[in-house]
Amino acid sequence: MKKLVSFCIVMVVSVMLVACSGKSSGDGKQTLEVALWDENVSDAVDASIESFKKEHPDVNVKVTYTPFAEYWTKLRTSLGGGSGPDVFWMNGPNFYQYVTSDLIKDLEPFLEGDEEFAKENYYPAVVDLYSYEDKLYAAPYFVDSVGLFYNKKFFDEAGLDYPDETWTWEDIEKVGAELTKPEEGTYGYLNQVVRNQAGYYNLMHQAGGYVISEDKTKSGFNTPEAKETFEFLNRLIEKKISPTAQAQIETEADQWFMSQKVAMIPEISVHAAEYEEVLGEDLGVAPLPKGKVDTSIVHGIGWAMNSKTKDEDLAWELIKSLSNKEGTTVMAETGFATPAHMEISKVWLDSLPNVELQVFLDALEKATAYPVSERTSEWQTVETTEIQGAFLGQKSIDEALEKIATEMDAILEEEQKD
Repeated sequence: MKKLVSFCIVMVVSVMLVACSGKSSGDGKQTLEVALWDENVSDAVDASIESFKKEHPDVNVKVTYTPFAEYWTKLRTSLGGGSGPDVFWMNGPNFYQYVTSDLIKDLEPFLEGDEEFAKENYYPAVVDLYSYEDKLYAAPYFVDSVGLFYNKKFFDEAGLDYPDETWTWEDIEKVGAELTKPEEGTYGYLNQVVRNQAGYYNLMHQAGGYVISEDKTKSGFNTPEAKETFEFLNRLIEKKISPTAQAQIETEADQWFMSQKVAMIPEISVHAAEYEEVLGEDLGVAPLPKGKVDTSIVHGIGWAMNSKTKDEDLAWELIKSLSNKEGTTVMAETGFATPAHMEISKVWLDSLPNVELQVFLDALEKATAYPVSERTSEWQTVETTEIQGAFLGQKSIDEALEKIATEMDAILEEEQKD
């Protein structure tokens, strides 16, 4: 089978994770290891585990949270060594690598005859994301769509209307300029030039272009649409509507928004609860302003099973407890993220009644899947290096885009040969 490498958009196990699958604990019970990276979902995960343990009282479940920056390296090392967690989070950019390296188990045999789990109950985009040769390798858990978060206070003080579904790139530039106050160190908009999912991937597709062609053989970074995208982003910085790339590298995008230094920020739905906790009634959300095309990027997280787990049936039961209607309902009620289970996604709407979460469900209807290929991490490394280099003034934007396309095309060509 084809081989590939990985990327970033997530995960890792603790170095302390011990031999996976069927390990016995000190009390003589069997133990299943679970690994993921975001502790904000801990309440929902714990509740699902408690539900699982009611049916399996003789099984302990150990959960390890590892920062995303370390997650993938540690996870790959532990799984490659024949140990690692039994069940763990998987993301799109790393999916192909884990499948083709035989590190995660094909879930199709467990689905056959299992009336409690049906792929058609989940958003097709995330099912497709975690399918390889028409076989599901990770159970969909939640989806990330993108919207425009804004601070109502900025608009109220300026006497401006809030963003809505009619907004375009022109509104970002026009209104963003009106909301920018250099003397106070605040900006109208944060243009996300150092992050792709919430930033320029959306704009490249909105401009009518693409990141990677549908047949995964060609880069879209040297197209007129890509150049239009990055010229727009650069113009926002030049007009001081957005913080510079250097400022974005030094301070996380979330901090800019939650510290009320920027009025608007494009971001994924998973941030809604955190933003609401900080900004309260001042938080607003609108559809992502559109370009020539009205679309945005969608991604999602799935639960994968270690291919070497010693009790695969038990591990499958745990995955079901985490991703079934009950498990995703608990997550929806916490407000953490949009459940991948389509029926339960509606429950999420009530988790933050003062935030217009319907924006994110609507976005799923016209979204573009997060772009990946078998060697995503390789071309995304080039992409990140070149784009940041251009916005840091090390080269022109055109030079950066041409280099990305040249090297990305070469990587994609090699993929076709494998």
